[in-house]
Amino acid sequence: MSFSFTLIKKDITGARLGMVSTPHGAFQTPVFMPVGTRAAVKAMTPEGLRDAGAEIILANTYHLYLRPGHEIIKELGGLHCFMNWDGTILTDSGGFQVFSLGKLRKIDETGVVFNSHLDGARCVLTPESAIEVQQALGADIIMPLDECPPYPASRAYIEESMARTHRWAKRCKGAKTNAAQALFGIVQGGMHADLRKASANALIDMGFDGYALGGLSVGEEKPLMREVVSFSAPLLPESAPRYLMGVGTPEDLVHGVENGIDMFDCVMPTRNARNGTLFTRRGKLVIKNGLYERDSRPVEEGCLCYACRNYSRAYLRHLFMAGEILSSMLNTAHNLYYYCSLMKRMRAAISEGGFNEFKKGFYTDIEAGNMREEP
Repeated sequence: MSFSFTLIKKDITGARLGMVSTPHGAFQTPVFMPVGTRAAVKAMTPEGLRDAGAEIILANTYHLYLRPGHEIIKELGGLHCFMNWDGTILTDSGGFQVFSLGKLRKIDETGVVFNSHLDGARCVLTPESAIEVQQALGADIIMPLDECPPYPASRAYIEESMARTHRWAKRCKGAKTNAAQALFGIVQGGMHADLRKASANALIDMGFDGYALGGLSVGEEKPLMREVVSFSAPLLPESAPRYLMGVGTPEDLVHGVENGIDMFDCVMPTRNARNGTLFTRRGKLVIKNGLYERDSRPVEEGCLCYACRNYSRAYLRHLFMAGEILSSMLNTAHNLYYYCSLMKRMRAAISEGGFNEFKKGFYTDIEAGNMREEP
């Protein structure tokens, strides 16, 4: 099966229902992608991911390039075989991780020279090598090397960075030889509406299988991030999937979907799970709180995740306070089920032409709950 995107329905709000087909199966959008940085979603088995409702996951090119190495993964049958995941995989280019190294890296037109965070070894990542690594990994959707500018940054720096990202995108497209893999372009431009438009137009002229909004959730205020999403998403072609990179909270997902975003990834549900924060329709539940010590209820009544089907808040609190590994496993199972179910509920609302009603109910539940728990 080759890559394709079909727009099934568009809600009056701009929210979209779509279908993406890849060599490793199809999935409906909007969709949330759990993050499997090192070829593993933390505290989850592939079977657990399926049980949570995941159909596509994200893996990190930078980390897999350094350890165990893309050549080893290719030799062992590619990333799907290596991690025993038969669904769709998207790999990022590793650019964000490299740029976050700060003083450990140097950017020029060729690419990025950096020191490995593992052993300090000198490494070079170019647009061509980023594609080479991702082709060896065998992901279904791959990303070009881009420069993710910091926030805040001067307009002059943003313009220079954006132009380099465009040149790198063109080189990535030229380096790609595996027709079975889809390559997305990444729109940059900081928080400037005119630069975002220029970036989108430049990438559309090059022609990619999908388009992503990068350079967000990098320290800017939440209202500004959402404003950029609101004016940037409609700039992207309706005939291709739209991907918002690294975002975010349940509220961010609802806002993104309303503005026509199709794909999301974020470490928030897994990272919060390990820190004992659980997502519910009524807001966040911090499981370490003493009021759950004798609470026999599940995290959320009616939730069908593995944790809620089998365990009480009291037990989950005990595991967290005792530092048991099972705490991370059960909390993560719940949070990913919540995120995947949230996307499923939004898809149903779009299908029925009622996204506005869904949004109203979503915020009503959050505001009415705010986790005011009865004793």
